[in-house]
Amino acid sequence: MEGNTNTNKEIGVEWRINMGDGTSRVLEAESRFGLQRFVSKVGGFFQRAWRLGVNEPKKSIHCVKVGLALSLVSLFYYMRPLCEGVGGNAMWAVMTVVVVFEYTVGATLCKCVNRATGTFLAGALGVGVHWVASQSGERFEPIILQLSVFLLATAATFSRFIPLIKARFDYGAMIFILTFSLISVSGYRVEKLFEMAHHRLSTIAIGTSICIITTILFCPVWAGTELHNLIRNNMDKLSDSLDGCVADYFSTDSETSDKTLKGYKSALNSKATEESLVRPLFCLISFQEQHNQDNNLTKLGSFLQANFARWELAHGKFNFGHPWLEYVKVGASLRSCAYCIEALNGSMNSDAKVPDALKQHFGNFCVRLSNKSSAVMRELAVVMSSMKKPTRIDFMVEEMRNAVQELENALKSLSKQPILPAEAVTLVEVVPLVTVSSLLIEIAARTEKLAGAVKGAAEKAEFEVETAEEAKTGQSSKGGN
Repeated sequence: MEGNTNTNKEIGVEWRINMGDGTSRVLEAESRFGLQRFVSKVGGFFQRAWRLGVNEPKKSIHCVKVGLALSLVSLFYYMRPLCEGVGGNAMWAVMTVVVVFEYTVGATLCKCVNRATGTFLAGALGVGVHWVASQSGERFEPIILQLSVFLLATAATFSRFIPLIKARFDYGAMIFILTFSLISVSGYRVEKLFEMAHHRLSTIAIGTSICIITTILFCPVWAGTELHNLIRNNMDKLSDSLDGCVADYFSTDSETSDKTLKGYKSALNSKATEESLVRPLFCLISFQEQHNQDNNLTKLGSFLQANFARWELAHGKFNFGHPWLEYVKVGASLRSCAYCIEALNGSMNSDAKVPDALKQHFGNFCVRLSNKSSAVMRELAVVMSSMKKPTRIDFMVEEMRNAVQELENALKSLSKQPILPAEAVTLVEVVPLVTVSSLLIEIAARTEKLAGAVKGAAEKAEFEVETAEEAKTGQSSKGGN
């Protein structure tokens, strides 16, 4: 760069930079392009937001519901008679709606009950402690109040580390600490403490009631239904992904989309969603990791009844008290299969080459086993969707076992009767095919465990028995496919 010059033109002053090769560059162009990039990014953001609203209308409706609830609760603040009825503390109702309104009905109910319970207990205890302190004289009153705040805040905070409390009452414990501290501290200077506690409890009751009514009456999103659909869709995606991976590996003319091949990632990435829908899942996982005792899963699960789906009322096909914890077991079995399919996909995409003769010989056995395994998964998805007890699963699992036995026999015969001359095949060429076969056998074993988990859920949920006509229809549609 040699220097900077400015050139006067009819359109005004133009700043240029003289480059080393004798050319010059206008600085205004850079700023123009920077502005264009900024406008482009802003436009792209709004386009993505629009696509999100179109693809997931439930989220857009949830936003409207939040706005509606806030508009309704704001009436208590704008209208003087209503505002004076709660002692001018209507803003607490607005804050309640903001913090407790959640996406699903179960999550909203959970937070509303936690907030109301925590406020009521803290208010009652705060008024009681204040009365005891006031009877002790002015000298000991601040000491008793401070000591009560210290002890109860410490105990409530410690309770949030207990898994059983954290699973269900973590938010309630936090509200308890907040409310008790406010009442205890402000009660030292406020004369009408009982009236203040009453107004605070009333505003929270108003806010939670509006949230519950809005979330249930206007386009409700049930956590149980969301969890049920998530499990069912993951089964379908897992079966398609298994078939796509095996067909793409053993068939030269297979054209499987990358979206189908990566369908197993949906099951792997759904853990966080399941945790949000079924709250005690992280407690169960932590319990298993610490104690490594699978037989305690049911015992702990029966004790841990805290989950968003279980807070919900009866809706659709689901009664109150539906065994949602069984869906957690099904989801865990699904992820176990998905991990194996991920390893299978990585093994098939390795750089090691397998002789075509070996691949063609074992291809029939591997494809048959993958078809049987994916058929079991699809049938389980049908069971979850129709909520009918599985009648053909045992027969299909037995067919899958036979396919596993055929593949194992083919692997055993490889060492006894080589398909190709020994000098034509190296160990490096055989290992990838053996790995793929072993993973398919492991997937079949985990699919059988998945079938057991679904059957357990069907028994506890008391699924209806499939009629003969429905079974015949299912077989004919399956044969047509």
